[in-house]
Amino acid sequence: MFTGIIEERGKIHKFTFKGYSADICIEASKILNNIKLGDSIAVNGICLTVTKYENNYFEANISEETLRVTTARFFKRGMWVNLERALKLGDRLSGHIVTGHIDTIGKVKSVQTNKDFSVFHIEIENSEYVKYVIKKGSIAIDGISLTVNDIIGNIIRLNIIPHTLRNTNLEFLKTGDLVNIEFDIIGKYVEKLIGTKNNTGITEEFLQKTGFVGGF
Repeated sequence: MFTGIIEERGKIHKFTFKGYSADICIEASKILNNIKLGDSIAVNGICLTVTKYENNYFEANISEETLRVTTARFFKRGMWVNLERALKLGDRLSGHIVTGHIDTIGKVKSVQTNKDFSVFHIEIENSEYVKYVIKKGSIAIDGISLTVNDIIGNIIRLNIIPHTLRNTNLEFLKTGDLVNIEFDIIGKYVEKLIGTKNNTGITEEFLQKTGFVGGF
């Protein structure tokens, strides 16, 4: 579990396809503090398991499924990636609940930067996921907890403050680049409960019968 608050940017030192999977080595510093084998680190929002580490890098394996559904298949040496260690109980939840399980990929449609903030327009390539996006709601873009300022069709608008731009990979993104998207998990659970096919979930009829709606 993560919060979407990026701790540092790491640089990919090595990325090697290995059959249907891949191995990655990332140069880092801050997130290596008190790290141990088996720990989870979010890399551009993708939850990866530490398989090896030294004082200035860590390594991880990337599965076939992860390569298929995320931007990891486009990783290459020299790329900057967003890094975050797993949340500890008792930590402040400064962003929002992020699982590290990517839902879909988005494409940067435009970037407009000025001295006060930058505006990113990102297209959600799989339109079936648009239902999980709400204005002023939370969304994770490459692992960064952000607020949706507006949504038109399947394009979301994000206003990025200078601090976030300087401390994440957003600083290097340009039109046409692909990003990992994870939608707010709360909306997914609500959908699951309301849409349960065996009618045991939360439905309008259930809410009426239990007095939560109607009868006022």
